[in-house]
Amino acid sequence: MRVRSWVMALAVVAAVDATAADLTVTIDDGHGKPAASAVVSLRREDASQAEPHAAVTRIIDQRHETFVPYVEIFRPGDQVVFRNSDRTRHHVYSFSVAKTFEFVIAPGEQSPPVTLDRAGEIAVGCNIHDHMITHLFVSDAPWVARSDENGRVGFKGLSNGTYVLDVWHPQLRPGRGGPHETIEIGDAAATAKYSMPLLPDPRETGDRRRY
Repeated sequence: MRVRSWVMALAVVAAVDATAADLTVTIDDGHGKPAASAVVSLRREDASQAEPHAAVTRIIDQRHETFVPYVEIFRPGDQVVFRNSDRTRHHVYSFSVAKTFEFVIAPGEQSPPVTLDRAGEIAVGCNIHDHMITHLFVSDAPWVARSDENGRVGFKGLSNGTYVLDVWHPQLRPGRGGPHETIEIGDAAATAKYSMPLLPDPRETGDRRRY
């Protein structure tokens, strides 16, 4: 019998119209504390990719020796720009399979746009400040969202059918994937709750320059 490191509960909670329903996903860190910055992806079993979209450019800022935000969601074809709002330079880099790049960014400057053309998770660090890290989550799932400070994600207006739901978090233990479930969406709103043990936040270690 397979032992899972996370717990899932799915419940029907309220009736809505007969053609669409809402899904609310709540995630905690295994100790009852809300897990912010989790990424929840949702696909119908009969349609695996999102509709074509206009590419956008998102900015990852560097403030007080911290990447902001910690996790950002992109679609394939989107671009990312790294902006340095600190008073010290940063050496931004990624060796991830989905994208590799490297920039030295002086205070007040920013990197050239980087096109993220491949789905996958891209870990980004600073070669000068080891505690700095951000994650670019590039997804072609039709529905994808990041959990808020309450560990919650909401999807609205889902048509009836079978969906595949995946949860990812940057602090999952190495070698342990997040929840992967097939769920049925019917004529009522639903909730899914997950509890998955997470490692400590790596940004909370190391010395930081005070401003």
